[in-house]
Amino acid sequence: MVFTTHIFLFYFLPLFLLVYFSLPARWRNLWITLASYVFYGWWEPWFVTLMLFTTLLDFIWGRVITRTGATPGQRRAAVAACVVTNLGLLGFFKYYMFAATTLNQLLAAVGVGTFHIWQVVLPIGISFYTFHSLTYILDLYRGHATPARSFTDFSAFVALFPDLVAGPIIRYKTLAAQLAARETTVARFASGVSIFVLGFAKKILLANPAGDVADAVFGAEGPLVLEAWVGVLAYAFQIYFDFCGYSDMAVGLGRMLGFEFLKNFDAPYRAESITELWRRWHISLSTVLRDYLYLPLGGNRLGPVRTYGNLLVVMLLGGLWHGAKWNFLAWGAYHGLWLAVERWRGKQSLCPALPRPARIGLTFVLVLFSWVLFRAENLTAAAHYFGALLGLTTPGAAAPLLAASLYTPHHLLVLAVCAWLVFQPVQAHDWVQQPLTWNRVAALAPLFLAALAAMFAQSFNPFLYFQF
Repeated sequence: MVFTTHIFLFYFLPLFLLVYFSLPARWRNLWITLASYVFYGWWEPWFVTLMLFTTLLDFIWGRVITRTGATPGQRRAAVAACVVTNLGLLGFFKYYMFAATTLNQLLAAVGVGTFHIWQVVLPIGISFYTFHSLTYILDLYRGHATPARSFTDFSAFVALFPDLVAGPIIRYKTLAAQLAARETTVARFASGVSIFVLGFAKKILLANPAGDVADAVFGAEGPLVLEAWVGVLAYAFQIYFDFCGYSDMAVGLGRMLGFEFLKNFDAPYRAESITELWRRWHISLSTVLRDYLYLPLGGNRLGPVRTYGNLLVVMLLGGLWHGAKWNFLAWGAYHGLWLAVERWRGKQSLCPALPRPARIGLTFVLVLFSWVLFRAENLTAAAHYFGALLGLTTPGAAAPLLAASLYTPHHLLVLAVCAWLVFQPVQAHDWVQQPLTWNRVAALAPLFLAALAAMFAQSFNPFLYFQF
């Protein structure tokens, strides 16, 4: 199920909230679990079976790790079994076809017979709920969290529908106390509705139209230089407002239920360096990669060369986490190299002597180049697109016609609004912290209605991060 559909907005969410607030507090986590399974199983019912299996298994491993009298060897064995099981399932569903196809290509290249490849369906959101479970187990092992009070609490944490399929990645230790007891006030609920509306508007009114522009350019054969830059700029806006919009909606839904999720974006395109960008973009993933991968590898404690290598490895795996494509590995390597260069320079911007707006602009251009790798269908297509950006490729025969579909008043207005919003210091997450007044209601109500009307006019367009 998707937040931006009439089924969710007019059926699932009202019914869920009606039952939720009618139940005694001790039954609410069970209702969250059951309703979240319906939400998740709406695409494919068997996905629920897989999630339930891993949830039950990880709950048992957590009990083994924290059992009184457990030896260090038993605890290490339980952690290893959990990591192997979770990453094994994630690896099979997410990377089997990529690995098998690559192996077949290598076998064909040396003249050896290939083998049949199974068609494996990727369960939506498996990367996110796998990370939820893994961080729970690792935090238990390190002594950074206490075990879940009950299977109901743990299953509600894993299946919590607001952040189930596209994050943010939430650690159990940040929700443990809220799972046990949480308070929902009128002001808190209103704040949740406000940030949900803003996220909904970001997705419908900004991300989707920007995506139309990006799709047209990336799908064109040999766009002109200007159109190529407009296309990658539109994609930068699309992926930001799409994912940030989803995160805002998740935070808003959680707040309606009494949960407080951490902010996942902090004006990332205002960053003055790639290092700063990763402190502002997908913050929940950045901190997970730092705490559970970069620091265990040694962080910056083993000398500069090892530090640069650790940064590169972390970003390569971060790219691979996004999907089984060479493009994502190249995207991760690109960011890892820039992080290493900036670390070598003392975490400074590449040109610290430039004024701040110029440093932000330079970083933004570097990010635009990375989005080409992220968006292109394959590395060959990415190379062609880089050629178009630099004017090194021959424009296609239909290239002059592309401008007619791009530069419509609607598209230009959307891109202008996007450009203005991404460089604003005040974000939606900050704006809703202030008390809700009638002036704010007067601003939010027509915004929601406009987004609702646009939703019905648009074709089905799920969130980009559903594929990860």
